[in-house]
Amino acid sequence: MLLRLAILFFTPIISGLLVFLFPQGRTRNFRLLLVFAGAYLFGITVVHILPELFRNNAETELIGLFVLVGFFLQQILEHVTSGIEHGHIHTDDHHHHHHGKPISAVFLLLALCVHAFLEGAMLTQLEEINLGYDINAILLGIVLHRTPAAFALMTVLVHQLNSRTKALPYLLIFSLAAPAGLLVSSLLAESSLLTASGLNLLYAVVSGNFLHISTTIVFESSPEHKFNARKLTVAILGAMMAVVIEYLM
Repeated sequence: MLLRLAILFFTPIISGLLVFLFPQGRTRNFRLLLVFAGAYLFGITVVHILPELFRNNAETELIGLFVLVGFFLQQILEHVTSGIEHGHIHTDDHHHHHHGKPISAVFLLLALCVHAFLEGAMLTQLEEINLGYDINAILLGIVLHRTPAAFALMTVLVHQLNSRTKALPYLLIFSLAAPAGLLVSSLLAESSLLTASGLNLLYAVVSGNFLHISTTIVFESSPEHKFNARKLTVAILGAMMAVVIEYLM
């Protein structure tokens, strides 16, 4: 678990610090990274997480309900974050829902931390209970989409707070959210407060989050539905990576 905690913490830290190298908020292949991450996240959710969810729980209607809850919960969170979870970088004031700068930054961070906390919590493994989930495959999906999210968060906060130094504590808190989710859920599991059934429902909620984020990325990668062979190729590679991990590893 220590390795997963370290990965969850250092991935957004390193990605967020890249804003010092790319102060304009964009790298040449930033959009392609988003497309790859979104396609992989969508693929691993469809071919791995959802099938395991329905296989491990007899109450399939309940699983479907919680997937919907997760999907619309993410929609609510994005009302605050303006899509930073999937790499949106908005630095104009009219993109923020709270006009006071400190309040806006706090609400932005809170919404992102809720999502990150849930992601970390779903990486919990229960002792002597094999739920069938490939934790490493899911961890890779989380890492892939948290990387551009942390970079986008720092870009927005640096502009909003007019200081890269003032933005660093926000990045630190965001980086701690997912490890905190893993630690809290692990403690609950050890005390038997989080059961296998409860973990399945948590997976369902986060799967709904993933479906919202990943489909938004893929659809927005082709504005006005214009064909883009390069982005389509990257998307197919991301989805194929999820398939390979699921069926060949």
